Amino acid sequence: MIVSIFNQKGGVGKTTSVVNLSVALVKEGKKVLVIDMDPQANTTTGLGIGKEADSIYDLFYEILEDKEENKENEEDEKDKEENVKEIEKKIDFSKYIKETESGVLLINSEPSLSGLEVELVNLDPVSRTEVLKEIVGKLEDEYDFVLIDCPPSLGLLSINALVASDSIIIPIQTEYYALEGVSELMNTYKLVKDSLNKDLEIEGVLLTMFDKRTNLSYEVVEEVKSYFKNKVFKTMIPRNVRLAEAPSYGKSVLEYEERSKGATAYKMLAQELIGE
Repeated sequence: MIVSIFNQKGGVGKTTSVVNLSVALVKEGKKVLVIDMDPQANTTTGLGIGKEADSIYDLFYEILEDKEENKENEEDEKDKEENVKEIEKKIDFSKYIKETESGVLLINSEPSLSGLEVELVNLDPVSRTEVLKEIVGKLEDEYDFVLIDCPPSLGLLSINALVASDSIIIPIQTEYYALEGVSELMNTYKLVKDSLNKDLEIEGVLLTMFDKRTNLSYEVVEEVKSYFKNKVFKTMIPRNVRLAEAPSYGKSVLEYEERSKGATAYKMLAQELIGE
């Protein structure tokens, strides 16, 4: 299953959810690959890996360079097929995949990724949206779950993630203006589904930063459920000090404090996603 965690708003718990859900899935016995498509690379550091070379940025460029080389060398359809096979043999995907202490496998990000959108614009309208799909297509059979952390924008990096995915998880904070920007997000989702990835589904809406002490949180929950109906996960992620502290140690909350409410919530979310 290939799932993008997607919301163009920042501060909604997107990266926190990628890090902790991936570790929770590993603890459920699943083999998980995380692809960090956010130039801020917070998922990368949250899983204990540095913003180092052989990142998703480098992998994109290797794919794009080989595509260009193939395009220049092809003479007819037969040659084209042979060249593509040669490209697939040449790329060593293993050097891009780092193993974290938690057991999650990661293709890390780094700040240079922010410049990639400019390069993608130079490709034809279809090719520039399908580079990540090509990468994931060569890797997905090895994993139970591929989780993609999208940047907080609706640009080409996010669209690449949506085109490569089977479904999306939308994190929404239970605070003021929770649904601000959701209509724009849903328009992007529908555009991708209608024109680029007809099989893309909404896996679920994840309510984050829930504070049971405030009436506002309960009001927002009802508002989100009214909008998304049965697409809202039963599991809600609480506002939790341990969740906030864990990234500074390069760990998930399940490794930092497994008995915390935040860790328990992500374990429940993993079980809900698996269908247990």
